Amino acid sequence: MLLWVRDLHKAVENFRAAGFQVTYATPRARAQHAHIWFSQGPIIELLTTPRHAWLFKWLIDCLAGRGAGRRMLRWAARGEGFCDLALLCDDQSLPSRLKNLAAHGVAMGRTVSWRRTCEDGRQTCFRFVYPRHDRLPFLVTPYQPSQHPAHMTHPNGATALASIHLGVHPDDQTAVDLLAGGDPLLCMSPAERTGVLAVEVNGLTQPLNLHGARLLQHLTQGESNA
Repeated sequence: MLLWVRDLHKAVENFRAAGFQVTYATPRARAQHAHIWFSQGPIIELLTTPRHAWLFKWLIDCLAGRGAGRRMLRWAARGEGFCDLALLCDDQSLPSRLKNLAAHGVAMGRTVSWRRTCEDGRQTCFRFVYPRHDRLPFLVTPYQPSQHPAHMTHPNGATALASIHLGVHPDDQTAVDLLAGGDPLLCMSPAERTGVLAVEVNGLTQPLNLHGARLLQHLTQGESNA
């Protein structure tokens, strides 16, 4: 779950003030990503992009394939809020998933192997693949070694992401279904454009709207987040 913010350090402060534990993905001084971890399941990744990101558009296309640069520019184009969705795919399954997507006409970019130095100096590795259509969710492999904490309950009570509300344009539905692979956490609904609308969070005591992101309480049947 990617959340674009204008000022990463300010966003980290605000999410911490709202009761989330937030860790920078890399050493703080040059960080452009930060993570809200849970003991298991999907996470929220805060990210920002350089002010002159358009200068890197063609470089990103060369790295990750046509459409990747346009995706990066789109993250910031509509301001703060959920900007993309990374769908987890284990390393062993990735080749067959890509083959199946190609067979159904879903054009994908290059598989990019990435290494990151974490804030504490540890190294983590993962791979990702962007669809050429920049509004489709993308595939990412788990971090190796895993960075999920063994136990994580945030001060505000949050324990896990319970569901992800994803708006899907009718023209994208088949591709999204293939990319998602039946992920039970996704709640899809028709929309004018494909993108994350909100997330429900287990344990959250009140709904929040932070930096354009709607974080809802995960309620039992009959209750309402309205």
